[in-house]
Amino acid sequence: MLETLKTLCLINGTSGREEKVRDYIIKRIEGKCELRVDPLGNIIAFKRGKKRAKNKVMLSAHMDEVGFIVTYITDDGYLRFDTVGGIDEKVIVGRTVTVGDKEIPGVIGIKAIHLTDKSESGKVPPVSKMYIDIGAKDKAEAEKYISIGDSAYFVSDFVQFGKDRIKSKALDDRFGCALMLDMIENDTEYDAYFCFLVQEEVGLRGAVAAAYTVSPDYAIVLEATTASDIAGVRKEDSVCCLSKGAVVSFMDRSTVYNRSLFKRAFELAEEKGILCQTKTTIAGGNDAGAIHKSGSGVYTLTVSLPCRYIHSATSVADLGDMENCKQMAYALLSEFANA
Repeated sequence: MLETLKTLCLINGTSGREEKVRDYIIKRIEGKCELRVDPLGNIIAFKRGKKRAKNKVMLSAHMDEVGFIVTYITDDGYLRFDTVGGIDEKVIVGRTVTVGDKEIPGVIGIKAIHLTDKSESGKVPPVSKMYIDIGAKDKAEAEKYISIGDSAYFVSDFVQFGKDRIKSKALDDRFGCALMLDMIENDTEYDAYFCFLVQEEVGLRGAVAAAYTVSPDYAIVLEATTASDIAGVRKEDSVCCLSKGAVVSFMDRSTVYNRSLFKRAFELAEEKGILCQTKTTIAGGNDAGAIHKSGSGVYTLTVSLPCRYIHSATSVADLGDMENCKQMAYALLSEFANA
């Protein structure tokens, strides 16, 4: 699964621009399941298991990553831009990016420090004051390569370091996509729907349509979530920690999870020797926010990979946590199929 994750993370695909990610996934799963692509661009795949399921179970992960979109080209050839998804300005300044389908290299710049006044000193400027420099001498040259509406992406190598750590962009949520590919390409015990969704980072949009189409009884959202177990953060504010297993949420900003399902997940973890932890801060959200309230309501649970520095070019995760998330996904699928 690690090589699959590496490949997925290095493919560019912001919200609404998931085509390359989708094409790769389709090539991997064609002939292994029934699949369709809906008008929004979601992949909805049905995989027959060894046994028929009593309940209709939907697993989901989103294909899009955070990034940028070009909004204006200045007379001097610089690109003004806005963010796609939630990105902290502090992780943007000075970053290398690629822009557009031709992946034109550029750097994100701001006004030089010796030109800032006292009111600006020590402050990170808003995105509206930043620009992408692609080396163009003027607007006419920039327009040969870039158009307004083009996407831009962090440049980031996929690196293994430390004992069991990886660093990359787009771990949120190419990890979930990699896990579902693993499940489709291996025999699952029960039938299931696997939904690779679009536009999660800009409002859970793909999940709305997919949940309506599948109309599941149960849903398992496979995600990545913030781990703040870093220097200077109090233990109670760490949200979750690397190397402590899969994360199961009881509440976030878009979902209050079913208490019985939450408790059952930890019972399963104990029964099967799966390392599991809670998300201890009510923050963020994911496609569960749209799925759980679709139709007449869906029993929904989210299993997340702890990820430091999420929504940046240098997200960090743990290989052991990936394995525990995988085991939890398989266990919950079997549990919900016959609940």
